[in-house]
Amino acid sequence: MSSDVTPKIDPTPDSEKQDLKDRINKAVTTQKRPTVTVLSSLLSIEDEMGYIPAEAISIVAEYNNSTINEVWGVASFYPNFRFEPPSENTVEVCWGPSCHLVGATDVIKSVLDELELDGEGDTPDKMATFKFNTCLGACPQAPVMSINHRMYGKVSAKQAKTYISALREDVKGAHK
Repeated sequence: MSSDVTPKIDPTPDSEKQDLKDRINKAVTTQKRPTVTVLSSLLSIEDEMGYIPAEAISIVAEYNNSTINEVWGVASFYPNFRFEPPSENTVEVCWGPSCHLVGATDVIKSVLDELELDGEGDTPDKMATFKFNTCLGACPQAPVMSINHRMYGKVSAKQAKTYISALREDVKGAHK
């Protein structure tokens, strides 16, 4: 029996590595900043990919005429850089003074419980990354949380749990 459907051929590990290197090179070489530095190169890569792959360190070093140690020193200095691919979703809860004063602690506890996490980080299933945020810029709406950059204000612990449950259900539905 013949078929008109061409079988899908998965990319080889070598072609995936080349694609990764191409994306890193593009991020570094197409910066629109007037001064290109190690830091600006790392930021461009993270903007493009959501994290800094190990392969990026040597590419940034070569492009900026630096050593691998100098690039790694910059990359490891800033705690906001990721070195693993990000989770599918990002959940942030503000713990700045305004939010803290009106209940962010309970919201944080509720979110962490619902995500089954002890603190910042990725859920084991990579459904979400949880981050503390020092300011989401919505103090009059405190306490505030963000899911994939969508803001929720005057959030109670119960509402936060509901938002995370809904996120989990949306992810399950999208993966069916």
